[in-house]
Amino acid sequence: MKAAPTLDDAQIERLSDLLDTRAVPFKGFNLEALDGFLTAVALAPEAIAAEEWQPLVWGKPPRWADEDEAREVAHLLATHSAMAAQRVRFGDEDLPDAYAPLLWLPENLDEHEDDELDVGRDWAAGFFAGVELRESGWEAWLDENDWIEEIFDLLDRLASGEILGEDPTQPGEPIDYKQRLEIIGSLPGMLNDLHQHRIHALTPREPLRRADTPERNAPCPCGSGKKYKKCCGAGAS
Repeated sequence: MKAAPTLDDAQIERLSDLLDTRAVPFKGFNLEALDGFLTAVALAPEAIAAEEWQPLVWGKPPRWADEDEAREVAHLLATHSAMAAQRVRFGDEDLPDAYAPLLWLPENLDEHEDDELDVGRDWAAGFFAGVELRESGWEAWLDENDWIEEIFDLLDRLASGEILGEDPTQPGEPIDYKQRLEIIGSLPGMLNDLHQHRIHALTPREPLRRADTPERNAPCPCGSGKKYKKCCGAGAS
């Protein structure tokens, strides 16, 4: 498997800073939401061109300082997109660290209140924003595959912070930090399952065709010297 380019730590920090100053104030994505968004783009039921998804990143089209900065930003986004596309090719056991989802995880739990430990919320929200770009295609997959709906239910728990019961009008049960970590830990496997499904769904399949048969009065191809209708084709209608 050919390795895709990855963002190094300095590039990740640079992209995060750009998003925090040029995207988040205008209802665009932060780094975590962008990572989820680009993952959904990589898994979409049909290809999504960069020209379509890039404007959504910023919320409002930014003005860059000069052409060098514009090229830098384009390179960062293209590399991040390639990372997301490569990530979904791996499962739980073999995902390289360089392609791991970009999620904020606290180093010291004691320094944070429980309501601050909403890890994965922005990532899942970004993923669902990417799903909306090809909503009808995703809905078709969901209608045909219960296991995809189960994945979406888990991601919805990250985004909403709740486990909804059978009655959607009733308040959901809040999920805790441990439950969030369990869902995040299973992300690579779930994403790889979606990737494999996408490959299968998008692989062209030629319809099976009956072998060409000779005309009934033509010589039989078996070499008997008889007409096809009197030989191998005698039982054919």
